[in-house]
Amino acid sequence: MTSAAGLSRRHFLRNTGLAGLGVLGSSSFLAACATSVSSGPVKQAAGAVTVQSNLSSPQAKVAIEALAKAFGEKGGAQATVNTVASETFRTQLPSYLTAANPPDTFTWYPGSLLSGYARKGLLLDVGDVWQTMGNYSQAFRTLSGDGAGHQVFVPTTYYWWGFFYRKSNFAKWGVQPPKSWSEFLTLCETLKGKGISPIGLGAGGTTPWTASAWFDYLNIRINGAPFHRQLLAGQQRFDDPKVKKIFDPWRQALPYFDPNGTALAFQDATTVLLQGRTGMVLTGTFFADAAPKDALDDLDFFQFPILDPSVPTAEEGPTDGFFASARTPHVAEVKEWFKYVATAESQELYIKNSSGTVLPANPSAKDSGTPLVQKGRKMLADAKELTQFFNRDSSDALQPTADAALIRFIQKPNELDSILADWQTAAQKVWQS
Repeated sequence: MTSAAGLSRRHFLRNTGLAGLGVLGSSSFLAACATSVSSGPVKQAAGAVTVQSNLSSPQAKVAIEALAKAFGEKGGAQATVNTVASETFRTQLPSYLTAANPPDTFTWYPGSLLSGYARKGLLLDVGDVWQTMGNYSQAFRTLSGDGAGHQVFVPTTYYWWGFFYRKSNFAKWGVQPPKSWSEFLTLCETLKGKGISPIGLGAGGTTPWTASAWFDYLNIRINGAPFHRQLLAGQQRFDDPKVKKIFDPWRQALPYFDPNGTALAFQDATTVLLQGRTGMVLTGTFFADAAPKDALDDLDFFQFPILDPSVPTAEEGPTDGFFASARTPHVAEVKEWFKYVATAESQELYIKNSSGTVLPANPSAKDSGTPLVQKGRKMLADAKELTQFFNRDSSDALQPTADAALIRFIQKPNELDSILADWQTAAQKVWQS
């Protein structure tokens, strides 16, 4: 079994663009980017830590609540979980952090968003927590920094993306996972001939961002991860011919997309997939938290097909965890919570109570050990580079520009030139703001 520590600095730092360090390395980060508050020992009567959580799918919600319960039973501080729908959480996060009385700590992810809040002094410096975290990899340590020498994030899990499908459906339909792009298109044609929508999407409602997975993968497959990170950092243009080129294979796949793909949110697209009305969906393992337990053993995935063997293989490998408000009045309790969620014991408990399809960040923690997880872990370990995801490698402010451009392409692919020109204009405004 390859441990999380096996995800080397090359994997996570080159692969995540040093968590956006094209931005983090700027002179504006020479000032303190996090607020450091000293803390003492936690007493039995300490107040409860509020955990503002976006883990709203059923199994993930159970898992985070199990962590809070186990933490409280240790006899020190207590933790209470406030679960908010993920898309609501995303839009409300700036308000949470700038409120006069913010929640103490939050589930979320590292990257440019994290560094932006750190630069404004909104995040708690948890460097002393990291001193207790043992042999976490340097990759995770750097990913969790603010670019100015402070640790502001505690990673707990990471996961992979791929084309997920039900094994029983593939068997019933007499098809096999493809190993090349041509085989992928043949698979799609076969499924379409059987009256099945080959590709689910789930880019409707509040989840148009799922379309960005297609953009990410086509770009890293054709232009490579370094170009992809430069593009998202504003160092390349969306109307560049290199970017236009990636839409050629996407155009080949469009006839096989679920006609309702831009109408259904990803949760509904998961249901449609499980019911066998679509053949597969490009998604992250988080979707399994919305799947019934009895369906988990029937799930499998295949890697996004290689399009150019000369381009070093990259995969999406996003990291999740916690950060805290600099305004928390419960600094000692928050740090006790962070020390706990960083342990192998905590991460194994979370995995046990969730769908079990995530990988633990603690190198001593065991994953669920299922064939699906072992396959996903190996795919990430074998990748030459890892990316996080569009908004994690760029910003939440840039994500709506991608949503507008990519949904428009799916619906009106013949307008690609104007789509990319408009996207560049919108992105430029974000980069200059």
